[in-house]
Order: sequence, then structure tokens, then C-alpha cells
Amino acid sequence: MNTHSTVKPLYPGIFPPPGAEDNDTPYPKAPLNLTLGFDLETYQIPLEELMPSKKVPDGVMTTRKFRQIVSSIREIGLIEPLSVIKPDPNASGFLLLDGNLRVLALKELGQDTAPCLIAKDFETYTYNHRINRLSTVQEHYMLRRAIDKGVSKERLARAFSVNLSTINSRVNLLHGICPKAVELLQDQQFAPDVTRHLRKMKAARQIEAVELMMAANTITAAHADALLKATPPEQRSDYAPPKPDEPKSDPLEQIVKLEREMNQVQEKYKRTEESYGSELLNLVVAKGYLKKVLENDAVRSYVDRHAPEILEQFELVLNTLSMEEAIEQAERQEGERGIGTDADATAELGDIPRGVDLG
Repeated sequence: MNTHSTVKPLYPGIFPPPGAEDNDTPYPKAPLNLTLGFDLETYQIPLEELMPSKKVPDGVMTTRKFRQIVSSIREIGLIEPLSVIKPDPNASGFLLLDGNLRVLALKELGQDTAPCLIAKDFETYTYNHRINRLSTVQEHYMLRRAIDKGVSKERLARAFSVNLSTINSRVNLLHGICPKAVELLQDQQFAPDVTRHLRKMKAARQIEAVELMMAANTITAAHADALLKATPPEQRSDYAPPKPDEPKSDPLEQIVKLEREMNQVQEKYKRTEESYGSELLNLVVAKGYLKKVLENDAVRSYVDRHAPEILEQFELVLNTLSMEEAIEQAERQEGERGIGTDADATAELGDIPRGVDLG
């Protein structure tokens, strides 16, 4: 079986198709006649000459997002050059237009220089505003293309700084989803758990569920789960009709069992409610104390050298959120659970198929 026939259905939109010759395309070619915003060559500029264009938030180097960028550069190198400009021709140094986090990652990896594209025009907005995030379905195709080119799932997981199950869930994202539902989800961002619920429905119900979620502008796992629970048994793909000779359970017995389980849940809730206030107070005090301790560079360096596992636990406490903070953060990030969520991470991870080595 040739490569063209197997790849084309998986990755819609590729042009020219894999294996096509230059004279196979129906469109004539012409020289590039555009005003370019950058020089065509990259320059290896020392990192100490690159000035940030924005203040990096405190603690960003301990976030998972930053770890993903570091892992990606370590595994496959820098995918996209940094964008810089010379603000003053008579002064030394360059201003970063795009790539503040990547500069920090290169410094952490011990690099001295970085490939840079020098812009010709200084604009009032940064080049980060031009980056479009990949949709979840496009991200799935990107990973599938990388795997088909020989990249192992283990290396993808290392490059994205995620576990192997996360890569598997995104690679198998569209398994069991009908083509019409995939077409509706083509440009949307959603969590992989959405399709996990959808594949338990039959094709017609999948399309209906996706249309309902899009109409409500909430393509979330919770909404998909609610629609699954409201799906009639005959429209579910995982429904098995009971056998005729199978004895039916006693309704009274089910009610008694349900009441007993509800009482247990209520007791656990009351115990948690009673201790929540004191535990939250202890958390706030501990976070405040640890923040002051770790702001001391000497203390932090000493703990890092002699007990790095303790420093890791301290950072976990600092990054711990209260229930209210966690709910607010979950609402903000509901639609941003793609692998790269900020502009710098998108620049590093969104172009992985072009790097072939990879994600």
C-alpha cells in the first residue's frame, strides 16, 4: 500500500499531497514579490544582549507550561527562531518581540546564544498577537503525523512534559467518532474527555450532542457527560439490552441501598466542611511563610543543593490552590487544555511536525 493513499485521509488539507511532484500541482508558480518584515537569515545573538519586552510573572519557571518548553527544546531543539528588533541603532542589545519564555528556557539549559530573526519594522503590538492556537482536532492530526514519521510516543511525552496516557488520549481522540461530528469539531478546542463520552453514543446522537454543545458554547466534558446520561438506551453504543430470563432487582432494595450511600456521602461532606476552614488557614500561613523563606536566595540555594526533594515539596505547597482559586482557574482554563497554552509554548510545540524529530 503506497504512502499517499494511507496518509491523505488522516490529514485533510495537506497541499501538495505527500509524494506529489512539482509539475503535478494545477497552479502556476511566481517569484516571491512581498515586503518581508524580517531578514531571511537568522543571527546567533548572545542571550545577554536580548532585552525582554515584558515582565515575566514571578514563579513562572516552576510552572508546568515552562517545563514543557524546556523539555521541547531539550528533546528537539528550538523550532522557531526568536523575533527581535534593534530599538536604537547606536546602542547595543536587541528587544525581544516574541520568545521571552524561550530565552529563560535556553538559559536554564546552559545555552549562550539563540537564533534570532531581526524585524525591520517596530510595531506597537507584539508578534505574540499573531499566533493562532491549534484546535484540538488539528493537534490530534499533528501528533498522528509525527508518529507516522517515526517519532515514538515516549519521546512525544518527554517533549511535551506530559505522561504517556495524555499522549495516548490525544492520539486516539477521534477513535469511534463519526465523520460528521469530527467536521463539526474541526475548529473547536475541547478536552479529550469530550470524545470519550461521545464515542459511547451512536453516530446520529453524536452529531446531535455536538450541535447542542456548540449552540450552548460549552464544549466541555461535563456537558458531554450530561448529554450521555440523557441519551435514550437505544441511542447508546455501549447499551446491552437485558436478557429475557435475567431476574429484575427489587426496587425497594435499590432504594434502601441508595439511601445508605447518600447518608455516607453526607457524613463525609459534613466532616470535610468542619475541617475546611482550619485547613485553609493552615495552608495560607504555610504558603506565606514558605514564600518568604524561598525568596531568600541563600536559603533556596542551600536547600536545593542538600535536599532537592524537600524544595520540590515546598514548591508544591506554594502552588497549591484553595477550592475557590481552583474553581476560578478551572473556569479560565476550560477551553485552554491544549498542549501549548501561551504564545511561547505554541511557538515551540505547535510547529513540531515541521521539526520531524518530534511535540
